[in-house]
Parts: sequence; structure tokens; C-alpha cells
Amino acid sequence: MDAHCVWEAGAQLGEGPVWSPSRNALFAVDIRGSRLLRYTTADGQGRDWPLEEAACWLVERADGRGFVAGLRSRRLVGLTFDGDRLSVGPELIRLEEDSPGNRLNDAMADAAGRLWVGSMDDAEKEASGALYRVGPDGSVERVDEGYTVSNGPALSPDGRTLYHADSPRRTIFAFTLDADGALSGKRVHIRFGEEGGYPDGMTCDAEGHLWVAHWSGGRVSRFRPDGTLDRVVRLPVSNVTSCAFGGPGLDRLFITTAAQDAPAGEPLAEEPLAGGLFACTPGVVGLPPGRFGAP
Repeated sequence: MDAHCVWEAGAQLGEGPVWSPSRNALFAVDIRGSRLLRYTTADGQGRDWPLEEAACWLVERADGRGFVAGLRSRRLVGLTFDGDRLSVGPELIRLEEDSPGNRLNDAMADAAGRLWVGSMDDAEKEASGALYRVGPDGSVERVDEGYTVSNGPALSPDGRTLYHADSPRRTIFAFTLDADGALSGKRVHIRFGEEGGYPDGMTCDAEGHLWVAHWSGGRVSRFRPDGTLDRVVRLPVSNVTSCAFGGPGLDRLFITTAAQDAPAGEPLAEEPLAGGLFACTPGVVGLPPGRFGAP
């Protein structure tokens, strides 16, 4: 299966795709380009907004007041829209005040309204990143650590398994998630070989399969719950960053990519669609996106 480009967004580092049912649109961020991205499925049009500080991810708020965004400086803020006018609110939460070399990288909300937020070393050298649980009341707990570039997280349909990756280690971990938000039983779920690049963003479908973007691998792979490979979606770009189900029926898989240089330092001039937003219809549906705050 191949994915096709639906918007030549030109993202330096496209990331964090999230479907907004209330806005009938897919939102994402361009971390290196400091932009907020929106693709509207009804008319197939893309729109972007410049940001004073780069956002690394977006999650809708349960109270309907727009989004919560994780900024490069490890601050969580609110983003709201008045028509097409974007406003950035004051700081809601700050993480890792003692780690100025880190930035946030990926996040998701679960059915209980909790945020699961990963951090990483911005220089991608030290294992200084961590995984945090942020409660609907704003409480923060570090639940795992030792990540150089954290990616994911994703949840199984029953909410009992959380997946999280450390990209440089080419490893996706699985945790048992209790109803109260406690994690246990950390284990290696999938380990990439060199030919597969590095695991990046991911999402689960309604059948419990895990879809994983391959940075420096030019594809998205679907893995069965036991971690074995089920199928592959090919893209004409090397650096595939994340994926999310969207559309009114959650039956389209949207895929973000990056136009920044390849890991070896060679420009991606031979990949004119790098940084674009791609999509395919894989024949399965995704899970409703979580929202932050009290359900």
C-alpha cells in the first residue's frame, strides 16, 4: 500500500497529527518551522499559522476551549481559535525546570482525560528525557525516564497497554496501564533493525494493531498486538514522523513527514514531497482521539 500527498506543507519537522472531530480537520505542528498546521478534509485545503515559540504537539481540551499545546521550552499552554484567528494563552503547566537542554516531543490523552507527555534531549545525545503523566487537575508525575528521543505514546483500544519508544535505541516499549494511571511491566515490544530506520510517532487502530512511522525508513508499518509485522505503507520520502487516524469515520490514516536533512547530513533535494502531509485509506478505523481534562 502507498500513501499519497494531500498537502505539500513544506514542514521542516512535521509532527503531532491529531484529528479534531469538532472542527472536521487534522491539526499538526512543524517543530523546526514554528508553525501550526491545519488540513480540512471537506475542501482538501491546508492552512498554517506562525508561532512565536515552536509547539511540539497538540491535544484537544475536554472543556471545548481549543487545545493544550506542549512548547519547546517544556511549557504547556492553551491554544484557542476565534474563527481563523489563533491565540496563545498563558502557561498552564511547566515540566523539567531543571533540564534546560530538553524539549517536549510527543503526547496523547487517554479516555480518563490524562496527558501522557514525553521529553527528549534537544541535541539528541543524552538520555535525559522522560515520560510524564499529567492529570486532568494539572498534577504531574514522572513515570519513566532514560530516553534520548522519546516518541509515541499510543494506547491499545482497551486502554490497558501503553506503547512508548526511544528512537535512537530503535525500541518500542510496552507497559501495563492500570485504571488509576499506574504503569508497570515495562518490556521490549518491537525492536527495529537498521534497515527499518527509527521508530517515531505511532497510533493504534480499533483492532488493536499499532501503526508506527519510520524515521529514515520511508514508511509506516502496522504491527499486530504480539509485535509481529502485519503490513507496510510506503511513502516517497525518507523521514516519516507520525500518523493519526482522521476523517468523519476515522477511516483515513494521515501521515506527517519532515523536509529537514537526512541523518547522514545529505539534503533531501531528491524528495520534493518531503515535509508534506500524506494520507491513505487502510481498510480499518482508528480510535477516537483523547481530550485533556475531566471527561
